[in-house]
Amino acid sequence: MTIDDNSIVTLTYEVRDGGPSGTLLERMDVNYPFIFMFGTGRMLPAWERRLFGLKSGMGFSFQLGPDDAYGHRDEAHILQAPIHIFKNEREQIEPGLLEKGQYITLTDSSGKDVNAKVLDWNDELVSLDANHALAGKTLFFSGAVLNVREPTVDELVRKQYIDEGGVRR
Repeated sequence: MTIDDNSIVTLTYEVRDGGPSGTLLERMDVNYPFIFMFGTGRMLPAWERRLFGLKSGMGFSFQLGPDDAYGHRDEAHILQAPIHIFKNEREQIEPGLLEKGQYITLTDSSGKDVNAKVLDWNDELVSLDANHALAGKTLFFSGAVLNVREPTVDELVRKQYIDEGGVRR
């Protein structure tokens, strides 16, 4: 079976920064493969285009520039938030919450979760970077397709992979 819309795909991969010998950013191996429903809009479209039509046992390697991956860094995503929104009901900031480099989840005005990295803070403001962690990077993917199968009825209804224990991913 080949990878097509709604197929359940199991694969291994590595993602490296800039090219095949770049810094390893992420690895999914045979002991912890990546399993997902293909073609549901949850993955990078350019990534899916490169996997479309592959079969079990086939390898892959390709590079995605920022335009096809997570976009370019945007200074408009550097935010200044009043420090009071990070305080609890006792007007304190929980230990470990505002550490430089720490990612926190914020909710935007439309109710959508946004991950942001803490850059700095003072008594009045917290500086945050809401760019995707991989924004501006050229990503090199390499891996192998381990399995491709038809979805179960439940998976098709939910438009996502459901493992044997019933956990949705």
